Amino acid sequence: MGFLGIFLGFIGIGIGLFLGVCLGFYFFIYSDPNFEDFKEPVVRPISELEKASLHDLIPEIPLWLKNPDHDRLDWLNTFVLNMWPYLDKAICAAIKQTTEPMFADYIGVGHRPIEAITFETLSLGTLPPTFQGVKVYETNENELVMESPVKWAGNPNIVIAVKIWSLRIKIQLVDLQVFAVPRITLKPLVPAFPCFSNVVVSLMEKPYVDFGLKILGGDVMSIPGLYRLVQGIIIKEVSKLYLWPQTLEIPILDSSLCVVKKPVGVLHVKVVQATKLMKMDLLGLSDPYVKLKLSGEMLPSKKTTIKKKTLNPVWNETFKLVVKDPQAQTLLVNVYDWDKVGSHDRLGMQMVPLKLLQPNETKELRLDLLKNTNIADPHKKQQRGQIMLEMTYAPFKEDNDVLSGPLSSVVNGEHDVGPGGGTPSGAGVLLVTVQGAEDVEGDHHNNPYAMVIFRGETKRTKVIKGTRDPKWNEEFQFMLEEPPIQDKIHIQIMSRRMHMSFYSKESLGHVDINLGDVVHNGRINNKFHLIDSRNGLVHVELRWRET
Repeated sequence: MGFLGIFLGFIGIGIGLFLGVCLGFYFFIYSDPNFEDFKEPVVRPISELEKASLHDLIPEIPLWLKNPDHDRLDWLNTFVLNMWPYLDKAICAAIKQTTEPMFADYIGVGHRPIEAITFETLSLGTLPPTFQGVKVYETNENELVMESPVKWAGNPNIVIAVKIWSLRIKIQLVDLQVFAVPRITLKPLVPAFPCFSNVVVSLMEKPYVDFGLKILGGDVMSIPGLYRLVQGIIIKEVSKLYLWPQTLEIPILDSSLCVVKKPVGVLHVKVVQATKLMKMDLLGLSDPYVKLKLSGEMLPSKKTTIKKKTLNPVWNETFKLVVKDPQAQTLLVNVYDWDKVGSHDRLGMQMVPLKLLQPNETKELRLDLLKNTNIADPHKKQQRGQIMLEMTYAPFKEDNDVLSGPLSSVVNGEHDVGPGGGTPSGAGVLLVTVQGAEDVEGDHHNNPYAMVIFRGETKRTKVIKGTRDPKWNEEFQFMLEEPPIQDKIHIQIMSRRMHMSFYSKESLGHVDINLGDVVHNGRINNKFHLIDSRNGLVHVELRWRET
């Protein structure tokens, strides 16, 4: 009898404990607490708050108030607030369009009992997200970088109905709260609307996500341990995909139309000779020379020397041209007759597609000269002679690790050569892009232009009238037989008068840049302080590409 009593007692305790837990959980979820009458909140200035109250309020203070480098976005929050009813419908329609194909993959596949998944209610509520401020970073690259923390304490009403074995189960998402710090990069900036090609988004911190989830009317997130488990899984998966340095890239414009193509190799062209050219002079001879140019390039043509009074000139002159698209570019060959007076007469022309060349293999070509490229021209079949060329396409080696200055970086013109993995050797091309200048001021006029001087060769940008912050974005090329490890490049900012004045030109500052870093790192993109200038800076990008 004693053993039976103990056994029944344990059974009673178990049953009572089970019923107590079930009843407690039911009343915890479904019972309505008795709230006190609503009272209007007391609004007081921050300066009047006590220390404890102010400490509790700090997490809710927007970043533009805590950090002076963040700007306010009241105008954007007002815009989103007024547009939210329409944005709500547009976003919900996009969500339905995106998720319906996903739901279809789970319906009636194999032995799955799911018969239907539909949105019974889909609304993001009446409370829009708010932007806590924005910080825009200044970089030396062709991009715009900004960070804008977003906080959304919304009241969405999202109900998904799942039909399983003729049983309809409703899943409701409520009380959604999200806080994230996205970094948005617009790059590259291009001269075509909307003026950027891609939007790159990454999260700078792990996002904070909080929400309620009801199934059949009960809040399952109240189950001990489940809330933290679900929240941790969501934060982990989102961070795995988008936490910096992971990014989400959204294409805006067609890359083939916007992206500026970079040099990929060098075309070596040897103009050997020409035969049986047309007679253009009164004595039955010509003074021929050749001009070479790649299609799609704005650079001046390469020219051979002039051979006087001959129809069978021999040049044996070699030229180098920078190639940006070997599959699409064409070498334009024009033969002219030199005249002292008037324009030079064209003896003939020809075009050579670069896709006919194999990398690092020399190809000898004997080309018939044509009047033009018009197939219907009756004079096209007239004999104009031939020209012999030797062409070699030498692609650049793989890119080295590049170095571009950090955000808002400015360096001096004199700096030591950084450590490298070895001393580069071989021919290549030095690419100098003068992006612009800042705070350059002349004593008599401000019409700045830049002069790039290297190994006795001088190249100039265009003149920008009446500005202290000119933007040129002009590229210059220097073909070299060896890396310029011990060389310096001189950049001079000048100003030229645009009307009658005693001061025709004046210097606005200069800088000498060591090229050792450029050779070892492959690329440098920085702003340099100008010597003999009060506050002047010049923005220069230098690249060394070795063949």
